Amino acid sequence: MQNIRNIAIIAHVDHGKTTLVDKIIHASKIFRENQQFDDLILDNNDLERERGITILSKNVSVRYKDHKINIIDTPGHADFGGEVERVLKMADGVILLVDAFEGPMPQTRFVLGKALALGLTPIVVVNKVDKENCRPDEVHEAVFELMFNLDATEEQLEFHTLYGSAKQNWMGPDWKNPTDSILPLLDAILEYIPAPKISEGTLQMQITSLDYSSFVGRIAIGRVARGTISENQQIALCKADGSIKKMRVKELHTFEGLGKNKVQTVTAGDICAVTGIEDFEIGDTIADVENPEPLPRIAIDEPTMNMLFTINNSPFFGKEGKFVTSRHLRDRLMKETEKNLALRVEPTDSEDRFLVYGRGILHLSVLIETMRREGYELQVGQPQVIFKEIDGVKCEPIETLVVDVPQETAGKVIELATQRKGELLIMEPKGDLQHLEFKIPSRGLIGLRNNVLTATQGEAIMNHRFTAYEPFKGPIPGRINGSLISMEGGQCTAYAIDKLQDRGIFFIEPGDELYTGQVIGEHSRDNDLVVNVQKGKKLTNMRASGSDDNVRIAPPKRFSLEESMEYIQKDEYLEITPKSIRMRKIYLDENERARMAKKEA
Repeated sequence: MQNIRNIAIIAHVDHGKTTLVDKIIHASKIFRENQQFDDLILDNNDLERERGITILSKNVSVRYKDHKINIIDTPGHADFGGEVERVLKMADGVILLVDAFEGPMPQTRFVLGKALALGLTPIVVVNKVDKENCRPDEVHEAVFELMFNLDATEEQLEFHTLYGSAKQNWMGPDWKNPTDSILPLLDAILEYIPAPKISEGTLQMQITSLDYSSFVGRIAIGRVARGTISENQQIALCKADGSIKKMRVKELHTFEGLGKNKVQTVTAGDICAVTGIEDFEIGDTIADVENPEPLPRIAIDEPTMNMLFTINNSPFFGKEGKFVTSRHLRDRLMKETEKNLALRVEPTDSEDRFLVYGRGILHLSVLIETMRREGYELQVGQPQVIFKEIDGVKCEPIETLVVDVPQETAGKVIELATQRKGELLIMEPKGDLQHLEFKIPSRGLIGLRNNVLTATQGEAIMNHRFTAYEPFKGPIPGRINGSLISMEGGQCTAYAIDKLQDRGIFFIEPGDELYTGQVIGEHSRDNDLVVNVQKGKKLTNMRASGSDDNVRIAPPKRFSLEESMEYIQKDEYLEITPKSIRMRKIYLDENERARMAKKEA
């Protein structure tokens, strides 16, 4: 039984977690020699592959020297902190991966803090030592300092460190002498990560994640804390409200390689998947029927942002999507809350509008992008930060913002952040970059990334994480420019756009289908302007010299989903369909907009 090791891999986004898991999988020879597979085996959904980030945590297991090592790959992004918090409950130790050049980053601190608080044993891996300008020894010191600041125990501070490059497939105790394999890491896991602690007593297993199969429905995944669980066993399910339901286990699976193996019984310490249990939630405990004892529930950080989700009611609704009604939207959002712990959905006074609470723009945009790929059409409003009243004072979420930027553009970044109530805490050189740290309200971050990337010619690297709620910092200037709005519906013409180019920047191309009230560009001034881009050139049979110049149009400005979410104003919606993203005014008719503006004033 002591031959099991449960380990989670934690790191800041892009420090190489999933690549390291790939190499461990290869080293343990799960694949046949002739089998074909891609890189980043575990980032198996399209969104993760396109963005190059891990969004959902996943389990695999490898066999090494008659030990079974269960590995949990976790996301590095603080927006998906809910994923990390629940899966760390299954581990006995963590591999903390840090980049040999960047060192510990804001998300490293966030995830490591959670792991140390649970008392997990860390192994530190300084990855990417083949990079230019890398500084492994300084990074090792920085990790020690970080652990000390996070109140690690003395045992945790005596962590074992390995250096290497997951991409080049080696790990070893000294970064100046590369080894030829990744096996020293597996040896270190067996040596330094403790075997699962087994307490005597009846069955206890907390459900920490879910899987879904179209054959058997929802599958509960968790680690057996004590006792054993068997097929066809009667169990008690302890719910959040204190109620207890009796159920029967249909099938049990343990994780073997990249798949699952059907087994008869699972003993304490191993991670397994249970089918046949209905109506469970993440955090519920599977316990003994005679003597049900629930485990303490998983604590998840509060959401910091909300957005209004509503059905698509634009003139183009239903043209591209399959699911367009409010019932479709409600069912899909409710289904998401079952497995996405950090997400909350609240109904509003209207049947077809829902308030969705999440951890940040990325957290919400991944949900929207997933829905749009499944064929949903919806509209979302401007993201709003959640305010709280603490001891009678209005408070707002404050984040730590870290920007690494070339020396010559550091001044512009500081200016942009301070305009949005950011306070500069640290400014120090890091290789040939300038390392800046700010304390900034979450409101100030909305739309900041675009401006920073523009000011630094796209060279800034930005990361942020939520720190705490602090007293309200006062008003923050929003977008300075107004919108250009389409006056009529129909196709826009090159002739009309050409004549209006001095009015601002356009987001559309000649030939695009538009509707009245659609936002088609950014005005060069601070007010909204309604323009007619449908009118064509008056054609006569006369030719005039000089007036038949070719039309020359600047290319349109294109936005990604997150950029559009940060760009829209309070009186605008983002219309999202499987094929397009359009910005529009909430009230499409110009007279109605004027009437509503008066009402609000």
